Amino acid sequence: MTIYPEERFALFIDGANLYATTKALGFDIDYKRLLSHFKSKGRLVRALYYTAISEDQEYSSIRPLIDWLDYNGYTMVTKPTKEYTDAAGRRKIKGNMDIELAVDAMELADNLDHIVLFSGDGDFRSMVEAVQKKGKRVTIVSTLQTNPPMIADELRRQSDEFIDISEIINDIGRTNGLQHDHENAGSSLDEEELEV
Repeated sequence: MTIYPEERFALFIDGANLYATTKALGFDIDYKRLLSHFKSKGRLVRALYYTAISEDQEYSSIRPLIDWLDYNGYTMVTKPTKEYTDAAGRRKIKGNMDIELAVDAMELADNLDHIVLFSGDGDFRSMVEAVQKKGKRVTIVSTLQTNPPMIADELRRQSDEFIDISEIINDIGRTNGLQHDHENAGSSLDEEELEV
């Protein structure tokens, strides 16, 4: 991974996509280690985590993770999920954060040298291209190790650099032993059921 020590950069984390990626690879993120890992690479300006939350439930299993991240160096960007019934009469929950992430990346790009996007969603290709036209570098973090790959080919081709998250598991994955208070938050049905 090439982040130059003098570069100002930010992490943009598509929570639902990252959760699906790590679940497919069979590991959990240690968000404290993830932040430390990237802080050691350059001048980390901001770490933004995007997720939709169900506000109509008394308790959401993702809430402990959101609270922990909010108190420990991450900027949380959330919005309520929307529930609807599809044409077949099935109850669906929608909570896509792509627009919020793309708008924030475009707004912050003027104050950054480099954007690190944790997502494999091909819908971000145009945003990546627009940020690059501003003279910024973009690194994508996702994986090719699943079948099918979690990274869209067009997004990978557009990026300046691609990091397969499987290559940094030892730096950002949870280790056996003492876990953070949000230990079970990552196994949330909230992230799992969202349409991304």
